Amino acid sequence: MNDIEYFYSAHSAFAYIGSAKLQEIAKRNNARLIHRPMDLRRVTSGMGGATNSLTPLRRAYFSRREIERWAEYRGVPIMCGIPTHHAKALELSNGVLIAAMREGLDLDGLAHAMLKAHWVDDCDLADPDALKPVIEAAGCPAAPLLAMALTPETQAICDANTAEAIARSVFGSPTYFVGGDMFYGQDHLELVEQAVSRPFAKTWPED
Repeated sequence: MNDIEYFYSAHSAFAYIGSAKLQEIAKRNNARLIHRPMDLRRVTSGMGGATNSLTPLRRAYFSRREIERWAEYRGVPIMCGIPTHHAKALELSNGVLIAAMREGLDLDGLAHAMLKAHWVDDCDLADPDALKPVIEAAGCPAAPLLAMALTPETQAICDANTAEAIARSVFGSPTYFVGGDMFYGQDHLELVEQAVSRPFAKTWPED
């Protein structure tokens, strides 16, 4: 039980809020963190999980109040409101993460830096010029990662992650798997940590 599969999008608020805690858990338990950047919009479109489909009041609760409270609880800084460029395309940002994975770079640090830049500094993750200093500050070479991000080979990995997420009933970001057991949302990280060392009993019959 030393692997944590991590399905998320590079622009996800709750992935950012849980990012540092997730890395602490992995380090403390000598667990391998397996990044699966995915196209969250494609995942949620078929799962009924998109907050855009909620009523305005419910959307304000999930996309504003919950973000504020959990950021305070986890002790992470966060901007007020939704980032200016939040609705832009995800191919470049997810592609940069996958390119870093292909190059064997520190994906933990880069992913956290990009999520934080978006949700603290209002960084446009779809703009290569805006991403360049974020990538470099994380200790990674920006030029090759940006060049590789939108190549067919890199995007094919993102497509495969997205298809796998849909096949495994992922409906939001972040979603974690430990030994095949799914945990949705950073609010379940404490349960993820237990599962890494002591899997939960399964009492429900399999479908």
